[in-house]
Amino acid sequence: MALPTHRHPGPGHLADLPDWLEAPWLSLLHFGASNTFRVEDYAEDGNYVIRAELPGLNPERDVDVSVSSGVLTIHAERREETKEDCHSEFNYGSLTRSVSLPDGADPDKITAKYNDGILEVSVPVPEHRTSSRRIAVGKSS
Repeated sequence: MALPTHRHPGPGHLADLPDWLEAPWLSLLHFGASNTFRVEDYAEDGNYVIRAELPGLNPERDVDVSVSSGVLTIHAERREETKEDCHSEFNYGSLTRSVSLPDGADPDKITAKYNDGILEVSVPVPEHRTSSRRIAVGKSS
């Protein structure tokens, strides 16, 4: 089994460039926080759906989904496994993301399922029906 290679910094200011190019840019997008994970959201069949990448977790033990004041929060805990002579780029510890729910979202009917490392949360959102009517415009005298 091949072990990950470790680079030894060479002289000059660009010695860390290979590590920067391989670094997960996601952490930089979240102000350097490594305590987050990637999500995607979309509307489908009257639901607001949030999908989160949470591979390698036990959903019953490691994942908590809550809602408060129109904000859905996904909290996960990834426990570090200590291995001898190991190089790891995994994020361990508490991982949290919060998403504002759309107006009209029904927090009492939120469902969540976890499959193949993806958490999918579905939030029912009633269709906004706008009523319209024609208003006659008269001439002013």
